[in-house]
Amino acid sequence: MGGEEASPLARTVARAGRGRATGLLVALRFGYAYNWFDIGPALPRIGATFGVGPAAWGLLVAGFLVGAGATQVPAGFLARRFGERPVSLGGAGLLAVAALASAVAPTYPLLLAARLVAGVGAGLFFSPAIGWVGRLFGPGERGVPVGTFSSAFSAGAAAGVFGSALLVPAVGWSEAIALGAVGLGLTTVLAVVAIPASAGGRRRAGPHPAGAAASSGAWHGRSVLAIGFGFVGFEGAAFATGQFVVPFGEAVHLWPAWLAGAVGIAFVLPSVVGGPVGGVVAERSMRHRTQLVGITVLGAAALAALPLAGVAAAVLVGSVFSFAYGFAYAVMYVLPHYWTELAAGEIPLAIGLFNALQLGGGALVSALFGVIVARRSYAVGWEFVALVQVVALLALLAMRPTPGAGPPAAAGPGRPAAPAP
Repeated sequence: MGGEEASPLARTVARAGRGRATGLLVALRFGYAYNWFDIGPALPRIGATFGVGPAAWGLLVAGFLVGAGATQVPAGFLARRFGERPVSLGGAGLLAVAALASAVAPTYPLLLAARLVAGVGAGLFFSPAIGWVGRLFGPGERGVPVGTFSSAFSAGAAAGVFGSALLVPAVGWSEAIALGAVGLGLTTVLAVVAIPASAGGRRRAGPHPAGAAASSGAWHGRSVLAIGFGFVGFEGAAFATGQFVVPFGEAVHLWPAWLAGAVGIAFVLPSVVGGPVGGVVAERSMRHRTQLVGITVLGAAALAALPLAGVAAAVLVGSVFSFAYGFAYAVMYVLPHYWTELAAGEIPLAIGLFNALQLGGGALVSALFGVIVARRSYAVGWEFVALVQVVALLALLAMRPTPGAGPPAAAGPGRPAAPAP
């Protein structure tokens, strides 16, 4: 970026290595997702170790989501007070430590507790980090970096699913999870050393430039609530597929671990393409609600076909679903930069608010999926999450149209500039 539109923060970070900061944040997003999803292929062996079944597996997935959802809003407030850098990097470090604790947990309750704490670390990392990436770039430039950051989640999830599917039979579930934790820890240390303190550092003391109005916009904006409730189904479906596709393939289709893991990749990796595409579309067209509804219905329709799919069809289903997920979430994370009632420093809080709702609802959906699988079948579970994905979209009726048709800087005089660090 450059010229008169560049904020003081963006100019400072550009001189200090904006590309390096963004690249390391993308790497952390990758490692964060790896440690989120690597437990999925390990669930059957965890069950054998502790004598628990699919319902308890679902609690492990839901526990992580609860921890992540519960800290989204506190993370936004902490980022506003201390800056994105210390909060997001601290969260990544906590996730690494808790993931390592998961690997050595001697009992199921302690494993569940460690997954909850790992979710807390994930929540502290996410909303400050994505707000940080957005603030590094100017109006009209943030679509690709925000979309890339969002999609790094899917790349890391794909690596977690496939890598764990290969590692668990080879070295054991505990060792496989420990490897992911160590990798994230080393990446966090590198980021602490290499990203300058001027990038997302502590904010100035005193009242926020936008005062109570900005906080009111973040807390009470109906668009925040609409997006939060509108995507509980997609969030739950994404985590159910990411964590259960490998056990589903092994149990129902009798696929070997490598094949189940390869199919599992299709449910997360194509989002790497969907994210940048969605980010670019969101910057070029203000019809954001239409984009979100259309792409989510497409993903749900694909997922509904999974019970009837063989290997090739399952790969196609997963590819469509994953692309849709990446596209939708990139649009969603670009949106707050266009809400003129929010100051730039409030964006992590707004993202944290709707993410908290999504993760809380998604935790419930994924836990119910595990119960349905235990009591009925995987086929009924997949149809359930596809249905919830569509029904939840009704909440988007309350979403306000995006103001204006130009870049954020032209959207209205009420939009304050990003504060200096």
